[in-house]
Amino acid sequence: MKISTKGRYALRLMLDLAIYDKGEPVRIRDIAARQEISEKYLEQIIAILNKAGFVRSIRGPQGGYYLMRAPKEYTVGMILRLTEGSLAPVACLEGEVNYCERQESCVTLRLWKMLDRAVSDVVDHITLADLVEWHEQKGTDYII
Repeated sequence: MKISTKGRYALRLMLDLAIYDKGEPVRIRDIAARQEISEKYLEQIIAILNKAGFVRSIRGPQGGYYLMRAPKEYTVGMILRLTEGSLAPVACLEGEVNYCERQESCVTLRLWKMLDRAVSDVVDHITLADLVEWHEQKGTDYII
């Protein structure tokens, strides 16, 4: 499994919103400048996050974006699955049911299930609030 730029940038965007939420909407232009990411690319990603109800948009000259919930209510896994789809290491584990004809005799399936559980255990237990805390502990600009 390799996380694409879309997934990484979505996480950075959400983290930026969490860090710079001072009661006013955060503008994409400002996020793009801080994160050194194309504004156009961030607009594509924010549209996905907005449609999923992760962020709320405010239109107009003083507009921008807010998180819809508290940072502690977003896990890294939620954000990555929204932008990446499945985080499963192999195709046969992507759905609810494994339709692979070889699953009964597949020796490596156990390994792939262990890896899938390990990744999920990490990304589903780390929240945006955790990342904000890590950022504050570091005391510098962050890079994911």
